Amino acid sequence: MSVAKNIRKNFNLFVDGRGYAGQTDEFNFPELSLQTEEYRAGGMDAPIDLTTGLEKLVADFTLSSASKDVMSLFSVREGAQVKFTVREAMEDFDGTVGSIVHNLTGKIIKIAQGGAKAGEVPKDKYELSLTYYKKTINGAVIHEIDVINMVSIINGKDVLSDIRSALGM
Repeated sequence: MSVAKNIRKNFNLFVDGRGYAGQTDEFNFPELSLQTEEYRAGGMDAPIDLTTGLEKLVADFTLSSASKDVMSLFSVREGAQVKFTVREAMEDFDGTVGSIVHNLTGKIIKIAQGGAKAGEVPKDKYELSLTYYKKTINGAVIHEIDVINMVSIINGKDVLSDIRSALGM
């Protein structure tokens, strides 16, 4: 019987190559959600969902520090992409330690600055719009989504390779 495997225990955030250990309260990873369209044609008793792609990839994180380095990465210029890396440690009940690495590329689209109140630590929340996301568990790539280059690798298989080929890409 397997007990308590791959329990996520802690994490560290890197923004544009700088580490934020001890300053990051949380990181919310992108939800992977299929964009579908309901389809029912003659001879069908019920509709089915046709996959038309993925929903927009968004993420967010919160810092308890007023980081001028992170705040300065906010830009209205297109192409101003920032690299984010989140490293997680996980541990099994038998003491085996593993890792999850999330690589993200995108832009900071919103900074919600926490208010100032005596006796409370303000929090700054950053919202991200992503063009790239990769999740690796113990060295194995589970998801790699490159929106701009139309690449979607799921558990080692590029599920869009045939479509790119049909499009001459």
